[in-house]
Amino acid sequence: QVQLVESGGGLVQTGGSLRLSCAASRIINIMGWYRQAPGKRREFVATITRSGSTNYAGSVKGRFTISGDNAKNTVYLQMNGLEPEDTAVYYCAAGRVLTIEYWGQGTQVTVSS
Repeated sequence: QVQLVESGGGLVQTGGSLRLSCAASRIINIMGWYRQAPGKRREFVATITRSGSTNYAGSVKGRFTISGDNAKNTVYLQMNGLEPEDTAVYYCAAGRVLTIEYWGQGTQVTVSS
């Protein structure tokens, strides 16, 4: 079992920035972020492997940057140029190979217009 602990959500104005952090309780290959807006399905945001390979959703590419600290089993999501459409609960996610097996509790990100 892997526990994921998120931090860093909050309220920001349009165009602002936030950084999310997620610490895993042990080493795991893939970590990343999904988000769920009110009334919508949970959607992929970004992932990173321990080797540093990254993947982004088209809607955040160029604005969000995912990075990792292997020594701390922690990943970060730097979110710049935030828009009201980015408002959602952001969930940290992790998995060993191709699928997500573990989820964090979620952290709220609200972008005001």
